[in-house]
Amino acid sequence: MTEKQTDTSEPDQMNRGLTSRHVSMIALGGTIGTGLFLGAGHSIATAGPAIVLIYMIVGMFMFWMMRALGELILSDPNNPTFINYIEKYLGARAGYVMGWTYWIGWITIAMSELTAVGVYMKFWFPNVPSWLFEIGFLLILYGLNVVTVSAFGETEYWFSMIKIIAIVAMIATGIMMAIAHTRTVEGVTSIGNLWQHGLVAHHGHKILAAFQMVFFAFLGIEFVGMTAAETKDPVTTIPKAVNSIIIRILIFYVGALLAIMTIQPWTAYSAAQSPFVQVFSGIGITAAAGIINFVVLTAAASSLNSSIYTTGRMLFSLSSPGQKISKLNQRQLPVNAITVSTLLIALTVVVHFIFPGDAFELITSVASAAFVIMYMMLVYTHIKFRQSTDYLQGEKRFKMPFAPVSNYLTLIFMAGIFIILLSQRQTFWTTVIAIVWYLVMIMISIRKIPK
Repeated sequence: MTEKQTDTSEPDQMNRGLTSRHVSMIALGGTIGTGLFLGAGHSIATAGPAIVLIYMIVGMFMFWMMRALGELILSDPNNPTFINYIEKYLGARAGYVMGWTYWIGWITIAMSELTAVGVYMKFWFPNVPSWLFEIGFLLILYGLNVVTVSAFGETEYWFSMIKIIAIVAMIATGIMMAIAHTRTVEGVTSIGNLWQHGLVAHHGHKILAAFQMVFFAFLGIEFVGMTAAETKDPVTTIPKAVNSIIIRILIFYVGALLAIMTIQPWTAYSAAQSPFVQVFSGIGITAAAGIINFVVLTAAASSLNSSIYTTGRMLFSLSSPGQKISKLNQRQLPVNAITVSTLLIALTVVVHFIFPGDAFELITSVASAAFVIMYMMLVYTHIKFRQSTDYLQGEKRFKMPFAPVSNYLTLIFMAGIFIILLSQRQTFWTTVIAIVWYLVMIMISIRKIPK
């Protein structure tokens, strides 16, 4: 990645059109996805009430990673992506490998989410071809992303708001039912449901797998790091957004899980169904499945929207000066890079006819494993930044707490997640493929980039 140069008729910096309200919601949206709405049933079945403690532990390390990223961003808020910091402090080859990995990772995530959009829409329109919905959603979100950056921010704000409303409704339902000792088909709603059947699932040997599941629920949390160059007053906005993450994790993840396991004993939840559907159906809301389908459709559209934004900025940052992709338009947007990335995402429709649906799950799993290494590199980049003259001579903004001890503890934790991935039968091969990807990219970087 190199510093961007543009024609004199073009602006040389992106438009700072994202407000504090947008960035705060984007930070929150990056921590809440289908992993909670659909995957919480599996997590509860795997770990029992101990899942709450696991979310808190993982959340602490993810917060530390975000504080490291936040300090990097505040050292130079004009960088178009956080990959620029990796390049600066770890070298051009590291930046090249991580940049293209992050770009292709978000492309595959976008393709998976676009597929999910088609599946969710089939819930209401079973006789309409899925690809019509996929193309329709993609065109709408592409249009929003190439109008203004504030249009993207506003869309992501309302996507996140829908998810928040669903979670708050779950928490409020749990509190009211616990106070009234409401009877359900599984017994009486009570805080005692949390421990009456034990605090750990009977197959407690699977507790390590729960750490991996919870870690993946947080994927995308770093997305706020892509918005700094287009944020109004990043020196104030970025710290506020990052610091709020830990509180929101406690409220929206821990709070929702506690409510779910208070309303009914945790043993009553099926790993194959959303616990949100099970709860709302159990209290007589017959439209529960449709409501949650709308929420997860929103979550998928939110991730797709973020993917278009991210892949466009990343491709812009990776391109060489003078290329059309490396230029901003008159609205200070990397429209050419956004267009190329969106066209690749649109290949989802073609891939449907060539490969079975499981191919997307495989590719996305590989991308997810690659993100573990990406996060480790971010934390290591922060260590190198702290050792550089930029930190020693620069203004100390938004310092990471307990560094460098917190850095090394976070690295150890993430290495542990990677070991868990290699030890689990379901994730072993996808993790191996991710390792092979990195090895190939390293060899390419050695050939392309002089030392």
